[in-house]
Amino acid sequence: MSADRERTPDEWREILARGLDMPEEAHTGSRRERRAARAEHRRDNKRQTKEWIEDQRRRDKVNPTGAILAVVLILGLGIGARLLWPSGGEHQAAGPAPAASAATSLSHDDQPPTATATAPDTPEPTHDRTNPETVAENAVRLYLTRDTVKDQDHKESIERAAPYLTPALVANLEGHSDPGFTKLVSQGAASAKVTAVTLAPADPNLPPDTPLRIWRKVTATVTVTGYDTTTQTTVLQAEVTLTDGGQWRVSAILGLS
Repeated sequence: MSADRERTPDEWREILARGLDMPEEAHTGSRRERRAARAEHRRDNKRQTKEWIEDQRRRDKVNPTGAILAVVLILGLGIGARLLWPSGGEHQAAGPAPAASAATSLSHDDQPPTATATAPDTPEPTHDRTNPETVAENAVRLYLTRDTVKDQDHKESIERAAPYLTPALVANLEGHSDPGFTKLVSQGAASAKVTAVTLAPADPNLPPDTPLRIWRKVTATVTVTGYDTTTQTTVLQAEVTLTDGGQWRVSAILGLS
């Protein structure tokens, strides 16, 4: 076209009508994707149209009538888009929306909170502390079972028996050395395993049973494995006390030295 010839209104309409042709993304995908595609298309179209008009102004002399016509056509472009796509253009395209692209179109602010991957909680083992004699048996069995290879010291077996011991007894045992553990190490024994536990009434010199406290003689048969395998018998006197919440715990052990 010659630079000195004024464009006709039909030519202007043909050029600017390109803005009504929405891209494929405006007809497919989720509602959010279609809205974003149309908004992006309108922004790009305005920018391109403005750049094209400014370029043409530099190249062609536009008279006032042509400029007014261009403004009218641009305004008509927006009105036409709303007529073709009422309610913000929420036209549901046929076929399912691709799920993969839906996630990538979300802006940073629209992203749902990321769930922190966590391992399921491991339920703590249950400890029956309703029967005082069961508590005494379990406490002695766990405390006298040792592994001198894995255990750093006697505190490891105290930790295993702790659910059946009062906090005060745990602190007392941890604050003193254990001759039994020291003897195992000096003999080169690898492990000591309690194979049997029997309970009997406590020695007569100990206090009698009450609703809140009992004493029991606990006899443990221990198999010691090392250079040789031997069987030892350990006799202890255990005090079992009823604590808060109806829980029985061993509060004292005699005979460890």
